[in-house]
Amino acid sequence: MELANDREPAVCGFFQAMDREQKAALVDRIADRLGDAEAIFAVDYRGISVPQAAELRAKLAESGATFSVVKNRLAKRAVERAGTAELEQLFDGPTALTFVKGDAVTAAKAIATFAREHQILEYKGGIMDGAPLEPDQFKAIARLPGLDVLHGQLVGVTASPLTGLIRGLASMLSGLAVALGQIQEKGLAGGEAEPEADAEQPEADAEPSAEAEQAGEGEAGSGEPAEPASEGDE
Repeated sequence: MELANDREPAVCGFFQAMDREQKAALVDRIADRLGDAEAIFAVDYRGISVPQAAELRAKLAESGATFSVVKNRLAKRAVERAGTAELEQLFDGPTALTFVKGDAVTAAKAIATFAREHQILEYKGGIMDGAPLEPDQFKAIARLPGLDVLHGQLVGVTASPLTGLIRGLASMLSGLAVALGQIQEKGLAGGEAEPEADAEQPEADAEPSAEAEQAGEGEAGSGEPAEPASEGDE
């Protein structure tokens, strides 16, 4: 059996027409929803019409939330059974509960936006992540971006450094390839410079000439042979 969702007089008539078994079943259903919900928002629903309630339900469904009008006496029995007695004080006057099993921020935004546009619904209190959620806290989270927006921002933040890293690595590899190509063109790689050094080696190891020996012997106070003349001194 669905919970009532019309204006207050019709809601009272709906609950009065229920027998004891139906009321007991309704209490069980409310208690189950209270136990399964990640967040619970209680609002004063006075002034809401059936079409407006349907509109709000559709918006809340996008965030995995349901909107239900409850009779205070039955709701108090349900919160006691569900172990959420801190909600009992909220059941004073017409009260509707929003049971959130998805994105609580998006659900809060839907309620706040609906209340602002239609000038109805007043947040009374609730629970989020097992802790009481006061009206000022509810307004604060209603201004936060939803999980889908945060997810998109997170993807953008994580993708930017990766993109920069990939571009940096590509630039480094490209520069290395150019440098290696230039080295190879200049003959500085592949062992091409070795033959020149080998060609000069025999002259460096050759015996000093007779003229050099005589020049060395003619130097005063020198007991060491003179250095061989280089090709530029000839």
